[in-house]
Amino acid sequence: MIHQYKLCGYNIVLDVCSGSVHAVDDIAYEIIARYEGNTREEVLDQTAALFPDVPRSELEECYDQVAGLEQAGKLFAPDTFAPMAGKLKEKTAGVVKALCLHVAHTCNLNCAYCFASQGKYHGERAVMSFEVGKRALDFLVENSGSRKNLEVDFFGGEPLMNFQVVKDLVAYARSIEKEKGKHFRFTLTTNGVQIDQDVIDFANRECSNVVLSLDGRKEIHDRFRVDYAGNGSWEKIVPKFQALVKARGGKDYYMRGTFTHANPDFLKDIQQMLDLGFTELSMEPVVCAKGDPSELTQEDLPIVLEQYEQLAKLMLERDEVGKPFTFYHYMIDLTGGPCIYKRISGCGSGTEYMAVTPWGDLYPCHQFVGEEAFKLGNIWEGVTNREAQAQFAACNVYAHPECRDCWARLYCSGGCAANAYHATGSVTGVYEYGCTLFRKRMECAIAVAVARAMKA
Repeated sequence: MIHQYKLCGYNIVLDVCSGSVHAVDDIAYEIIARYEGNTREEVLDQTAALFPDVPRSELEECYDQVAGLEQAGKLFAPDTFAPMAGKLKEKTAGVVKALCLHVAHTCNLNCAYCFASQGKYHGERAVMSFEVGKRALDFLVENSGSRKNLEVDFFGGEPLMNFQVVKDLVAYARSIEKEKGKHFRFTLTTNGVQIDQDVIDFANRECSNVVLSLDGRKEIHDRFRVDYAGNGSWEKIVPKFQALVKARGGKDYYMRGTFTHANPDFLKDIQQMLDLGFTELSMEPVVCAKGDPSELTQEDLPIVLEQYEQLAKLMLERDEVGKPFTFYHYMIDLTGGPCIYKRISGCGSGTEYMAVTPWGDLYPCHQFVGEEAFKLGNIWEGVTNREAQAQFAACNVYAHPECRDCWARLYCSGGCAANAYHATGSVTGVYEYGCTLFRKRMECAIAVAVARAMKA
């Protein structure tokens, strides 16, 4: 299976199952488009009609080069991965490598589009005790098998509302690393309201990454990300984010924004972040209930798709003037990238990765917290809801019949189980709107990578 498209001045051909990416001229592009289902002479005749001034011998030479790529397994490669899907996931059964610690089910902002119900996750406000957090870290160590590197994300709500416990848990984790033969990597996700020098020093010392919530333009950010008095937070948090990023040397962080029906033209928000000096960026499409005022509509779709293309062009333009920036969804490695296990199996939610509530309950990921049917167990007894976990163990790209003819399937790995569930009622459903956005992002990401490789 191949996927062909034109973007950023390149004719791009992706061979889906080999992962090969080809930037070709117009003649090769047309020959490849006709290659399957036609004889050699039929392809040459059809291509000659498009390029009447090109000698037949040149077309024949190009056809033979395409045939050589097919023989080398770099074009029209067969899909041999389906039989591996279940077996590969079985190899890590029972091994947990990462936890999302909900240290605070409360927040000092009242964001209109918050999927977590302003941090409460459809329940009561609460903060995690040190004892619960300590047991969660012990649970991770006990269930991590032979893995040395373990990952923990401090999440909320707003985790800085329980900052002392965060610090105490990191200190505890560091105290057991040598004895247990483990190494912890910590991430902090924050809205920035309570950032001060103590937070900055801690984050720079202990956190491999920091995720900072900013929606870009002041008028957009302050429309949604307000405090409980209805005041916008932009002016309060931007200087704090700038101080933190400067102290980190401008790396190992992400500005994480959300775009909604109010700003499908999100490139303006990206530009605002760049103007503020931030270069590690992410803008995510909103996840909200059907009919919510923030929900992206079909009318928004062409705007968003065009924004992704313009973003790719902006990245290349800034490369040219020595002002590059990173966009999370455009990070792609054409020479290596994820192993086939990850390409088939996805993120590992509910199996390798779990979320822990302030009370110690286990859920497949942060987006399932509060969905009682998906409560897996707790950090003392472990996973007891095997039926729910089995749904996630069975999640792979081949569990979605709709994915089998999709060229992007080995990049999205079947997509987000939470988005699928909230859109369709099934973790193996398909969130079609999200799929459309993902395919466009991948086209743009590959185009940027091709352009950079060609100019290297």
